[in-house]
Amino acid sequence: MVERIPYARKLRHLAVVLSADEVVRFLAEVPNLKHRMALMTAYAAGLRVSEVVRLKITDIDSARMVLRMEQGKGGKDRYVMLSPRLLAMLRIYWHTQKPRHWLFPGDNQSRSLDPSVLQAACRAARAVAGFQKPVTMHTLRHSFATHLLEAGTDIRTIQVLLGHNDLSTTTRYARVATTTIGSTQSPLDRFKLEMPEPT
Repeated sequence: MVERIPYARKLRHLAVVLSADEVVRFLAEVPNLKHRMALMTAYAAGLRVSEVVRLKITDIDSARMVLRMEQGKGGKDRYVMLSPRLLAMLRIYWHTQKPRHWLFPGDNQSRSLDPSVLQAACRAARAVAGFQKPVTMHTLRHSFATHLLEAGTDIRTIQVLLGHNDLSTTTRYARVATTTIGSTQSPLDRFKLEMPEPT
């Protein structure tokens, strides 16, 4: 009997997405260089917080302009793009901070940064920037995917970059791509209609 009882449907909410200007404002309010670079890397490559903190210096492949993600969600390896601007900023970061193994080490160089540190940095930067909407590490990932979609990137490419098994997970971003929605032509716009004179 119990097996035939249908499960309650999970409520699906639209993902919170920052505009490009809001991303810039948000990152500018992160005072700690290491934290800012970690958050910038998360946005630039669409990474999960667990993936950002596990990045090693050897994961940067500047010859091929990719970042190697080892054992991402589901234990899968994948490559993501390495932005030329991010690479230039990571080089400056490396020269000032001198990380040895982990790209973003914790207080002890032998350990990677704890994810909770970056979540706390998000909360602090959000408060200083005065955003009303919540901003988390996942917000940066949502924003990355949405901005790519709005720029015309193929959804299957976005699926690979995000490391999604199922395309339906990636298509959630289509719901929040407001630039795409706003620039879509209504069928009404194809008609030659005149506004009737008021009688």
